[in-house]
Amino acid sequence: MTAALAPEKIAAALATLREAAALSPAVFSTSFGAEDMVVLDLVVKHKLPIGIFTLDTGRLPEETYALMEQVEERYGNVVTTYFPDARAVQDLVAKNGVNGFYASVDNRKACCAVRKLEPLSRALAGKRAWVTGLRAQQSVTRVALAFRETDSERGLEKFNPLADWTEADVWAYVRGNDVPYNALHDKFYPSIGCAPCTRAITPGEDLRAGRWWWENPESKECGLHVQDGMVSRLKTIAVKEIA
Repeated sequence: MTAALAPEKIAAALATLREAAALSPAVFSTSFGAEDMVVLDLVVKHKLPIGIFTLDTGRLPEETYALMEQVEERYGNVVTTYFPDARAVQDLVAKNGVNGFYASVDNRKACCAVRKLEPLSRALAGKRAWVTGLRAQQSVTRVALAFRETDSERGLEKFNPLADWTEADVWAYVRGNDVPYNALHDKFYPSIGCAPCTRAITPGEDLRAGRWWWENPESKECGLHVQDGMVSRLKTIAVKEIA
């Protein structure tokens, strides 16, 4: 049986989301992992004025596309999809090969830059607040994650409403609210990205061990949540008042 989620956790997450929404225009980026589905459900259910977008890299698992369809059926057409520039992808593949990201960290980061970072820049252009589904417990690169941070490189405020949630909290919300989720989670994929760069994990492994598994844990970020050469650190912790 899934343990019940403390109402205070949901209230705190909503307080962070409302704080983000106050900095209009605000957007939420989803990759359709379990955490992102929690945030998406909260945003839509509470009719918060926060836009929702996703990045289709062209290499996503079929299960992710299936979930995208489920989301549309359940919540309506609430997600805007951004795609990488076709010419940039063509040039990348011509230079490094179709699966060149396995050859080196530099090649992998180059792939992420074309397929994720450039579309992300377009999605965040002109926005004042960026909401994510990141959790501090997810990996060694996110242990200092704050509820609110300043992303100086992109010139906006970044909000992480689930920063203090545990994996159990996430699944308690998903189960308790009948939120659709990626079928790969049932096959030992706690963290899901592009199909070639994601594998199932074994008991005892880090939650993000299946992402870019051929690299050292310290390098396992695609650049979406990195600034000044490192993952966002504890800069500003929002004072959270739980009603």
